[in-house]
Amino acid sequence: MSGLLALLDDVAAIAKVAASSLDDVAAAAGKAGAKAAGVVIDDAAVTPKYVHGFEARRELPIIGRIALGSLKNKLLILLPAALLLNAFLPWAVTPLLALGGAYLCFEGAEKIFHALFPHGDEAVEEDFDVKDPAHLEEEKVRGAIKTDFILSAEIMTIALAAIPATSIWMQAATLAVVGAGITAAVYGAVALIVKMDDVGLFMARRGRLAPTRAFGRGLVVAMPKVMTLLSTVGTAAMLWVGGAIVIHGLEAAGWTWIGHHFHDWAAAVGHAVPRIEGLAEWVTKATLDGLFGLGLGLLLIPVATRAIGPLMSRLTRQA
Repeated sequence: MSGLLALLDDVAAIAKVAASSLDDVAAAAGKAGAKAAGVVIDDAAVTPKYVHGFEARRELPIIGRIALGSLKNKLLILLPAALLLNAFLPWAVTPLLALGGAYLCFEGAEKIFHALFPHGDEAVEEDFDVKDPAHLEEEKVRGAIKTDFILSAEIMTIALAAIPATSIWMQAATLAVVGAGITAAVYGAVALIVKMDDVGLFMARRGRLAPTRAFGRGLVVAMPKVMTLLSTVGTAAMLWVGGAIVIHGLEAAGWTWIGHHFHDWAAAVGHAVPRIEGLAEWVTKATLDGLFGLGLGLLLIPVATRAIGPLMSRLTRQA
């Protein structure tokens, strides 16, 4: 009997350790996911454009295919790569993170530049100017997964940098939770956004009550504005997160003056309005990071479009 009680006590102790580990994973995943919020917002803002122009019945299957590709990107490719990098080349995590931040700055600045000075990309338009809807869907899904790979790489790198130094299994579990959770959240939100106008149309046509029909019409009218707002927020988030990541990378390399100045200016604004000191300081810091990201992104546009872009195109064609 005493042996059985001892065994039960050991089982209870193991259960407590397991529960504690799960709590640690959840806490680390929550912290890491919060750090990647800016990229997540942009991911949700970017994806709906890939289902634009398709029949309503094809929208959810397309989103499902992109989500599956995103999950494979994160769990089968990026998670092992991140763990190997952290184990054997930990010094490279910060430079790679800064490189990803610079890419986010470029993407955000390019969107603003394109909005102010609209221009078409003949190569892209030619690629998507096809008669076969199945071929068009395949091309758009492939393009969305490629774009997601870059954003997912940034998310996983940010998450890895935010995880405390623990065992490789704890890091793997945390990254898996972050990757799966963010994928579900992003593409679940995208599915809701994409189908919201259909829901509104159904309510406007089939609603039994006048308020229901009015609400449905309101949804239909509001969704284009919601999409525009989401895109704007996503662009701002890219610049903010990208700028902050690059500044952190510069500080790690010894270039601390930009980060120090931004911190001091934000603190001064916060002290000037003590009632909302924390909020004012955060908004000021985020704005400064975003402006830095915008400036860096604008500088990178000619580099990316005239040098890196053509070089990548040549390498892709040769491959």
